[in-house]
Parts: sequence; structure tokens; C-alpha cells
Amino acid sequence: MTPIQAVLFDYGMVLSGPPDPSVWAQMRSITGLDEELLQRGYWAHRHPYDRGDLSGRAFWRNVGQNANLTLTPEQIESLITADVDLWGSVNQPMLEWAQSLQRAGIPTGILSNMGDAMETGLLARYPWIQDFDHHTWSHVLNIAKPELAIYRHAADGLNQPPANILFIDDRIDNIEAALAAGMQAIQYLDHAGFEQEMQSRGLGHLL
Repeated sequence: MTPIQAVLFDYGMVLSGPPDPSVWAQMRSITGLDEELLQRGYWAHRHPYDRGDLSGRAFWRNVGQNANLTLTPEQIESLITADVDLWGSVNQPMLEWAQSLQRAGIPTGILSNMGDAMETGLLARYPWIQDFDHHTWSHVLNIAKPELAIYRHAADGLNQPPANILFIDDRIDNIEAALAAGMQAIQYLDHAGFEQEMQSRGLGHLL
């Protein structure tokens, strides 16, 4: 097996925990939208936001317009803050593993589909994000997973051939794209399953 020389992490549902349902309820309260309308608008515009086609403020304006609602600037700022809270819980076992890799001198990176306001909010909240050797944020490049170019950018940033990078993401389409880009990859669904997969691949020495 090609040796792993660097580990590349997705943020959402890998370094972070699942979205906080209490914050989603808060966002419903801010907008006054019912569950169906908020879900529909949020996900209809999320990929363009993450990709950098929309700013955070434009994203929320579009979510409102999707439901024939004009959000005030104050509502939009509140929603931007709440959105960071929504995705702000930390997956502690995965973060601790990433930090153990860093202490061992193994390069680590983050490759995340993330919009501008989300990046700003998370960087202000979590100083540990800066401890990763390289960050590939989709909105900065105006490309997003599963586009192959974003994986190449991350590999260049880690200064490693793709074959020597282990990429971890919760979405199978992003895993398949990483494999197509030449990386090794594991889909993350839960930490026990992840550690079992690492052991089965002969990568237990990295845990």
C-alpha cells in the first residue's frame, strides 16, 4: 500500500458534529418560515454559497426570496451567526486524532465546501483550525467538491502527491471524487467505524 504522508479532513460532519436542531429551530423563529420552506430554501442555495457564487448575505436573501420573504439586514446578520452555531459543534474524537497527527509531525489539511461568512465565523471561534498545515475553502477558489480541481489544489497545498494523502469525508460523492483524483479516502460515518476501517487497511499505526 502507498504510504500515507498527509491527512486531509472535511470539516462538516467530520471535524464537526451534526447540525444542532435547537439552532435550526432558532433560524425558523428568525425567519418565521415553516420547516418545509426553510429546508427548501436553505438547501436550494447552499452549494452556490459554499462554492463562492453567493456571499453569506446573498445566500440568506435568496433563502428568503425563495419563500417570497424579504429578510431585513438585522435578520440576515442573526441568521449568519446562527448558521455558524448550527455547524459549530466539534467532533471531539476526530479533532483529538487530528491534533495527535500534528504533534507527530504528519501534515494535516482541511478541504471543505464552505461559504465566506461560515469560514469567518468558525475561524473566530476555533483557533485550532489554524493549526492545520493547509486550508482549502471552496468559496475562495470558486470551485467545490466534488470538482476534481479542488482536490488537486489541496494536494498542492500539502506538497504531497495525491496517492500519499488520506482524505476523510462523510459524503460518498466526495469520496469517489477524491479517489478519482488519485487520493486514498475513507467515508466517515461514525468514529468507531472509522477506526475499524483504518485498522482493516493497515493504517492503525496512525491512530
